[in-house]
Amino acid sequence: MTITPPVLSIFETLESEVRSYCRGWPAVFDRAQGSRLTDEDGHSYLDFFAGAGSLNYGHNNPVLKRALIDYIERDGITHGLDMATTAKRAFLESFRSVVLRPRDLPYKVMFPGPTGTNAVESALKLARKVKNRESIVSFTNAFHGMSLGSLAVTGNAFKRAGAGIPLVHGTPMPFDNYFDGQVPDFLWFERLLDDQGSGLNKPAAVIVETVQGEGGINVARPEWLRALADLCERQDMLLIVDDIQMGCGRTGGFFSFEEAGITPDIVTLSKSISGYGLPMALTLFKPELDIWEPGEHNGTFRGNNPAFVTAAAALNTYWADGQMEKQTLERGEQVERALLALVEECAPGSVSFRGRGLVWGMEFEDKPRAGAICRRAFELGLLLETSGPESEVVKLLPALTVTPEELDEGLRTLARAVRETA
Repeated sequence: MTITPPVLSIFETLESEVRSYCRGWPAVFDRAQGSRLTDEDGHSYLDFFAGAGSLNYGHNNPVLKRALIDYIERDGITHGLDMATTAKRAFLESFRSVVLRPRDLPYKVMFPGPTGTNAVESALKLARKVKNRESIVSFTNAFHGMSLGSLAVTGNAFKRAGAGIPLVHGTPMPFDNYFDGQVPDFLWFERLLDDQGSGLNKPAAVIVETVQGEGGINVARPEWLRALADLCERQDMLLIVDDIQMGCGRTGGFFSFEEAGITPDIVTLSKSISGYGLPMALTLFKPELDIWEPGEHNGTFRGNNPAFVTAAAALNTYWADGQMEKQTLERGEQVERALLALVEECAPGSVSFRGRGLVWGMEFEDKPRAGAICRRAFELGLLLETSGPESEVVKLLPALTVTPEELDEGLRTLARAVRETA
């Protein structure tokens, strides 16, 4: 199957040049269910993008859709600022009983605004308020959002340049394996902290992704994360884990840091926390950090009550019995086997792969090839995107609810696209 691109006149003439995903997928999408989208011409696409990780339970998940429709039909609150509502109460009760208590996590819950960058901004603001310091340490190839505070702790030069002003009070350090194992972990970081002449202001916090999604599917080892947590404790810095894309089960456990056995001081969640693709974000933090004054951080759309409804339904449906984590790890093994076989077909050293759970990346030595593979995959009916600082990684991000048959179909399509772009 080869898909003929449609005429996109209204999008090209009226919509801003800032649009991006639609350039790689020149189709006008009309319907979606599960792991498939259908365009207005009736072509079906298998989705290995999942709304950039916002659709862990697939498109229009029937359980979540039913809960949402029932809520709307009974005239449930839609917009609620931070008022107490029955929908918010049901979500908080489910989040406490299904997520926090089984993991012995003590967190308070903050609704900072509807998007991931809102959660990051509030986390940085709170860390600075608690420690009365300005500096935040982030890591090479990190991505934390597109607003100014989040951009200051983001590594990508292209995205940073869009700020138009200096991005300050953030200091980058090497992510795990940045030097290919040739330098001991945190050697540079700890030396700067201990040296009064280093010029590094004492940081309020360190922010980290356990798996860097936009940065190229760079997977931090559990021992590296444990060492980072220990360093933060010894040096009186807060540890912020940005779990916006890798949380909500993407790597297996509900939180991506569970495997490492650490308890961050602050955690940010968004994307799939609503379960349905509705805007929603959380900032979680230890109770002793809750020093906010009422209204000190706020926003008009903190109370997206339909998102609370679908979020509670997702937690109660998929996380009450532990089966989702087991299934995700099994699906991840299926992906790993297929990618290993595919890499073995390629010229030695030309491609590598890495990942956890249901997030995987194939990195190509010939960097433009990753984009060519994604374009060919689209022509064959598979949605993929690239990641990495030079878009050199093909990123696989299927829904957690993808069936083994759909996963196999997508992996076979990927293999065909790889072979046809060699």
